[in-house]
Amino acid sequence: MMRCLGRWMTAAVLWTAFASLARAETLAATVEQWGLLGSWAVDCAVSPDRDKGALLTYEIRKDGRVIYRRNFGDAKDENEVVSATVNAEGLLNVMVYFPSLQQTREFGLLLSEQGSLRAIYNRSERGEYTIRDGKYVKTGAKTPIQQRCN
Repeated sequence: MMRCLGRWMTAAVLWTAFASLARAETLAATVEQWGLLGSWAVDCAVSPDRDKGALLTYEIRKDGRVIYRRNFGDAKDENEVVSATVNAEGLLNVMVYFPSLQQTREFGLLLSEQGSLRAIYNRSERGEYTIRDGKYVKTGAKTPIQQRCN
């Protein structure tokens, strides 16, 4: 009986380890194939600044984790992408855990045929939107187009 239980526990641990690895590979493959990797900004020639535009970078670490770095000039942070899926319209739905905010946010990104990036929505885990339908909720202004800064 104990021998059987030990085998089941070993199998469960191995299954969990392989499932985590497979999820990481799938996530990394999704963002890479969609074209998200690299650095993005509204104007790549302008130094990162909270008011003039941040530099946003997506990268895959050696351990397979996908990281989202934000550089606002006076402040920087690094956050883990926990999921990414592409819908039928080609929108990349990304979930990022922000330790500094103690929350997960979900945002949708659209990549144009010319290679520019635009945020279509951004919402908290409670469903509170800061961007909806490609516009900032507070002002109604369209979200800016971002260019790759590699």
